[in-house]
Amino acid sequence: CSQSAVSRHLSGKSVGRKKCGKKLCTTRRGDRTLRKIVEKDQFQTLGDLRKQWTESGVETSRATVHRHVLLNQKQRQKRLTWATEKQHWTVAQWSKVLFSDESKFCMSFGNQGARVWRKTGEKEMPKCLNVKYPQSVMVWGAMSAAGVGPLCFIKGRVNAASYQEILEHFMLP
Repeated sequence: CSQSAVSRHLSGKSVGRKKCGKKLCTTRRGDRTLRKIVEKDQFQTLGDLRKQWTESGVETSRATVHRHVLLNQKQRQKRLTWATEKQHWTVAQWSKVLFSDESKFCMSFGNQGARVWRKTGEKEMPKCLNVKYPQSVMVWGAMSAAGVGPLCFIKGRVNAASYQEILEHFMLP
């Protein structure tokens, strides 16, 4: 958000304004079509999914395909509820929030095997499993209103104890 957007919101001048940004390019019907395409063959690439979805009448990008496949209705509802609860937060409240995440980066590019698209909660079928042990590095990072925090390189997995240790070492003054 820009400072002017926040100012308009706080002064009430943003109410009734025309929505900005790109309009949604899909409908519920189009989303159902994509789910059916994925169910037919879970090993398709994003490019293949996009091609088939386009052939069914929905013109869209790879990024849109990726977003639509991964979120089910329950996940969307949880995100909407979270956002609605924080809709009227002040700058002071947001300044107390720290967003953090960890991510694993594989060092051996291209050695990751086939991708499989699964529905949420779908059991791992033997035909979908592909065991690989590529070299990788786990990295944790965070950001807040104060800025971006340092990157933390992690050995092993992150559990509650190691997460608390990361926060104490990297985030507390």
